[in-house]
Amino acid sequence: MAENARRGSVISIHVAPMAEAAMRSVPEARAVAGRGLEGDRYFMGAGTYSKTPGTGREVTLVEAEALEALGRDYGVTLPANQCRRNLVTRDIPLNHLVGKEFRVGEVLLRGMRLCEPCGHMDRLAGVKASSGLVHRGGLRAEIVRGGVIRAGDALETA
Repeated sequence: MAENARRGSVISIHVAPMAEAAMRSVPEARAVAGRGLEGDRYFMGAGTYSKTPGTGREVTLVEAEALEALGRDYGVTLPANQCRRNLVTRDIPLNHLVGKEFRVGEVLLRGMRLCEPCGHMDRLAGVKASSGLVHRGGLRAEIVRGGVIRAGDALETA
């Protein structure tokens, strides 16, 4: 690993079969370039924002530390499967990955833009979490090279 490289890990993986459906935890998911995670709503073009122009809907990530801070600092509990993100990570600042390529296990991703929280997430989760996740809501990424992502995989920057 290069001197400037950082290493974190994937804590959990979540997919939903269609817009607004409950996210379910899975031990692994196949990432397909240009599509997303097999079994997820955006892979099938069935996500709430699938028809909205923009990049980075193939995979979304959020830091476990951000969800923990939401509980600690705002008194809001938001379980990982309710934050509407595909990958929950630990020990790596995701905001720094915008515009950069990084590896998750055997998969190569490119951070496209921040994944700011919204009222849609609040409504589906049944809690007001978005204000406590401003600029900590995660990262939207595209798949450069596909493969299988597994819970426990390393997340490494170059």
